[in-house]
Amino acid sequence: MSEDNGDRAGFAAASEDKHRERMQRKKELIDRKVARATIERGVLVVNTGNGKGKSSSGFGMLARSLGHGFKCGVVQFIKGSFATGEEAFFRRFEELDYHVMGEGFTWETQDKQRDIAAAQAAWAVAARMLGDEAYDFVLLDELNIALAHRYVAVDDVLAAVAARPPRQHVVITGRGAPDALIEAADTVTDMRVVKHAFKAGIKAQKGVEL
Repeated sequence: MSEDNGDRAGFAAASEDKHRERMQRKKELIDRKVARATIERGVLVVNTGNGKGKSSSGFGMLARSLGHGFKCGVVQFIKGSFATGEEAFFRRFEELDYHVMGEGFTWETQDKQRDIAAAQAAWAVAARMLGDEAYDFVLLDELNIALAHRYVAVDDVLAAVAARPPRQHVVITGRGAPDALIEAADTVTDMRVVKHAFKAGIKAQKGVEL
């Protein structure tokens, strides 16, 4: 072996040793955090912000819950005037109670009282799920929109979430989540827009937005 090849081999071995040491320290740190996380209860997750992915994340958690055999409920507060892929897919599951209660975006309906009535009807279904221990997972899609427009009272949502069965998981999506809901949540993600195809004139696509 040449001296140059030997130097490279030595450097590679040293680099591998340093990598192994770093990963070992990281593993020890993560193991300690995992060991400290001993509480087992239902969590409240809020996905908000102007970026794409809020509902998609919620439906990803729904798929995970169904995979575990959970009894699940979905109430969609806004998306009702057009068909979506998630609705077509998830309605196949018998253990899922799926309700599309909205009538579309507020600028489409242009009827405030109708929007309020639709939101209140959706909230009545959601409140029933939140009070029923048979539901392990509840997704309230775009509820934040109804809260932002004050079509549903934030205090009613906070009270229902606080009184829900101890092991029930709840995911609430939509931009403009109120501060009180963010404070009450266990996990909050704020989706940020970096780029969006719509701004370049590309219409909503099946499998991506629909």
